[in-house]
Formats: sequence, structure tokens, C-alpha cells
Amino acid sequence: MYAVFKTGGKQYRVGTGDKLRVEKLPGSIGDVVTFDQVLLVQPEEQAILIGRPLVTGATVQATIIGQDLGPKVTIFKFRRRKNYRRKRGHRQPFTALEITGIVGNANQ
Repeated sequence: MYAVFKTGGKQYRVGTGDKLRVEKLPGSIGDVVTFDQVLLVQPEEQAILIGRPLVTGATVQATIIGQDLGPKVTIFKFRRRKNYRRKRGHRQPFTALEITGIVGNANQ
């Protein structure tokens, strides 16, 4: 069984037990989060449910396993012969999730 859901402006294809990183979500390690913006569900041995635009009654449940910062990205601005140099760094925050369950509605 797998599902496609949307969070943080991105879409993710997941199955039960998968681990992934998404944009920062509120919550602490061990909290359970539920995603209700499910675009597609493929239940076991059944036809694929495609939402228009969302699958009604379908949810994806996940447990937060980490809150951290991604790798450092260096931004360097430079204008030749003008003595202009600016150096900045950025680390994008993310939430690590483990998918614990997919609930699909067969009555669509």
C-alpha cells in the first residue's frame, strides 16, 4: 500500500515504514502527525484511488523522529573590481518522519 500526499508545497510518495524529510512542522520528537491532503491511494489488491483533487476520507499518519537543520549552503555575492563581497550561510530546518499508517477510503 502506498499513498501520495502534499505538505510544505511538495508531494511525497510513501508506504508504511518509510522515512523521509519534509519542510519544518510544529511538534517534538515522538509526536504523531496526520496528513489529510492525500492525492492518491493504492490499497492492497485494489484499484488506485485518485483524488479530484483530494481523496476524501484518506489520511497518512506519521511519527516525528527528528527536528534538525540541513546542510549548510553558502551564498557568496561578488562584483569584480568594485570591492564588493558578501558571504552568507543558510541551513534549512526540516522534520524527519516515519510513516506509521495509511488509511484509504474505498467509498469514493
